[in-house]
Amino acid sequence: MTAIKVLLVDDDPLVRAGLSLMMGGADDIEIVGEAADGAEVEALVERTRPDVVLMDIRMPSVDGLTATERLRSREDAPQVVVLTTFHADEQVLRALRAGAAGFVLKDTPPAEIVDAVRRVAVGDPVLSPVVTRQLMEHAVGTGPGADTRHTHARVRMDVLNDREREVAVAVGRGLSNAEIAGELFMSVATVKTHVSRILAKLDLNNRVQIALLAYDAGLLEEPEANGQGNGH
Repeated sequence: MTAIKVLLVDDDPLVRAGLSLMMGGADDIEIVGEAADGAEVEALVERTRPDVVLMDIRMPSVDGLTATERLRSREDAPQVVVLTTFHADEQVLRALRAGAAGFVLKDTPPAEIVDAVRRVAVGDPVLSPVVTRQLMEHAVGTGPGADTRHTHARVRMDVLNDREREVAVAVGRGLSNAEIAGELFMSVATVKTHVSRILAKLDLNNRVQIALLAYDAGLLEEPEANGQGNGH
């Protein structure tokens, strides 16, 4: 089995050392590099070709948000997991909008951080439904530009057909592919196809961004009505 290549980005050498020690104990994970600032990330990614980048947000020169945006704009972008000390920080939300696959708290138990890396490496976001809801509540209807973001999200969601919209709403509710399949009476393979089409149509990177856009568009304000759907 090929090891998952991980790049560590944090301005605190003790945090990097702890993460390196933690990851080093996993047979299927290889630390391919470390960076103390976002300014170093692109060159290191080019040289080491990691599968996953563990990215701190607050760094002295180039912050993790900017570094994430730069990485996710690349055609061969690695997955990015944001490291944070906050549960629902506005910068975490901005990082997720930029294409990060999720976030983990720095005080998360080591085994869970290792599991998060493994999950992200195979395309699963590392946000539980509870954490997703907390982030969404923090994001929706708050902060500057909320009305503009809502209107823009509505326009973007209009490109989806009815079935795709149902799947997008279910993703926003934190349901797994299997749960969506059961609720909307379709196969898991069909759900995966719909999710892929949604990502392509909306020019998004992952399911977290689908969820954020659905919340921005106000499609989850009445989950009972949205959950019934019209396409059976």
